[in-house]
Amino acid sequence: MARISTAPIAAVGIIGGYATARFTKKRPLGGVVLGAAGVVAARQWREAAGAKTAAALSAAYVAGFAGSHPLAKKVGAWPAVFGVAGGVGLASWALADRRG
Repeated sequence: MARISTAPIAAVGIIGGYATARFTKKRPLGGVVLGAAGVVAARQWREAAGAKTAAALSAAYVAGFAGSHPLAKKVGAWPAVFGVAGGVGLASWALADRRG
């Protein structure tokens, strides 16, 4: 099975989690999407770059999700989600994906 780069997994996890919560009006379901993508990405981060980098990227993933909330009050929900997803995706690529 081909390995998918972690950058799109992390970015889609954030975008998909928000979209799921918004369109189903079930926030816990959005959390399931966010969490599932985070687990898949974290496993691959650890394999590609080690436990410390995986922990740092996992923290960035969670912080990005949390940080998108106050950012949304300034720029709007979708721009905040896309911005955070892009940032986490870029960090994921830089610290884990480009090594492999």
